[in-house]
Amino acid sequence: MIRRPLAWVAGTLVVAAGLALVGYLLPASTPYALAGAAVVLVVGLTAYEPVALPVLAMPATIVVQRVGGGGVDLTLSDLAVFAAFWAALVLAPRPFSAPMRSLLWLTAVYQVSTLFTVIANPYLANTVEWFHAWLSTGGALVVGWAVGRAGRARVGLTLLMVPCLLIAVLTCVAALQNLAAGYDGPVYLNWPYGMHKNFVGCVLGIAALVGYARPWWVGWPRWFAHLSFVLCSVGVLASQARQALVGLAVGVMVITLRTDPDRKRSKLILLAAIPAVWFVWLAVQEQLSEANPFNSANQRLTWYQQALEVWRSSPWFGVGLRWWTAGRTQYGFQPPNAELEVLSSAGVVGLVGFVVLFLGSMVVLWRMNPRFGTLALTVLLSRLVQGQFDLFWSAIVVTLPFAVVGVCVGAEAYARSREAFRSGLTTIDPDAALPSVREMEAVRR
Repeated sequence: MIRRPLAWVAGTLVVAAGLALVGYLLPASTPYALAGAAVVLVVGLTAYEPVALPVLAMPATIVVQRVGGGGVDLTLSDLAVFAAFWAALVLAPRPFSAPMRSLLWLTAVYQVSTLFTVIANPYLANTVEWFHAWLSTGGALVVGWAVGRAGRARVGLTLLMVPCLLIAVLTCVAALQNLAAGYDGPVYLNWPYGMHKNFVGCVLGIAALVGYARPWWVGWPRWFAHLSFVLCSVGVLASQARQALVGLAVGVMVITLRTDPDRKRSKLILLAAIPAVWFVWLAVQEQLSEANPFNSANQRLTWYQQALEVWRSSPWFGVGLRWWTAGRTQYGFQPPNAELEVLSSAGVVGLVGFVVLFLGSMVVLWRMNPRFGTLALTVLLSRLVQGQFDLFWSAIVVTLPFAVVGVCVGAEAYARSREAFRSGLTTIDPDAALPSVREMEAVRR
């Protein structure tokens, strides 16, 4: 009973100090003042909702704007997930569910397998990327878990979807402008910050799957989910990111063919998914038949061969994470294939850990209740498919699916806890202190 008043007093003092600091900095340094105001806002929201920071971090997970430099080249998304991770670790409901614990152990297996290359190849980018890789997987899982387990899955996924819809609209508008100017190539966005076509396609592909799955616990109206799916899918087509198109098609197939306890899905959509894969296949075959060695397909074949050459120089532990930025070899490209990237970076040992991480995670998610597990399984599988044809360990495109997986796993634990209390299996409500539960009870009364 004493802790709550002390927490309120401490929170009040922090807010007061923050407001004073903002007032002092505003005339001299607007960016710092705005950052300070944001911190004060988050502290104030956290006083009501402990997982406010993880929830607010959901839309920030797709901000690819980079900060830092040299061996520490991170994105605003990384900073948001880093801050939200610590808030989730301290304030999110516990304990972790069995699926969540399994997923975290699998991320630990991958981290241990890549630790050997960090020890064998001591340089800054290697060490930074080792921590960054876990932040993108385990850290994102914990952030997503906090959102779902606190009963804020709808808010979190809605906040995530809104900026994705904005990117989709910008991509479609840019594509129409290009067509009007006689250009039918891929779309590269320059506003509000630079976005590569492959980044746009991969992010929108994941968002489209969230809209198509539309699990009941998200609570979206049908029109919003359908609009999100269609708009993001058109954005993937406009970006012309072929790996994203294939990943989206595979994800749609899995969602459509797997039994859904809450709704029946028409199989007619498969008539659109199959031609999409066929279109990509024909485009690749056309490029392979060309004499141009620098087109997308032929260049990838060259990179595959060179990545294997790099791997042969250190087959067991690899030459180090992000070796292409550190001058470790005569090559300066990131291998456009998930397995070749891990193999050249962390060797056979790292590749084994990678396979264990993803295959193990898919087994865990497949065994979950389909109401929650299907979306989680699909976004992770879609990302793995995307990574067969392009960069895998890249900013945001790994964080995003793992964050969605965390939300799904947390939402399942939340639903199980509520069901156990309502059915009388537990006499004391373990979630009575959650703001989301208090809000529901207030509505019922």
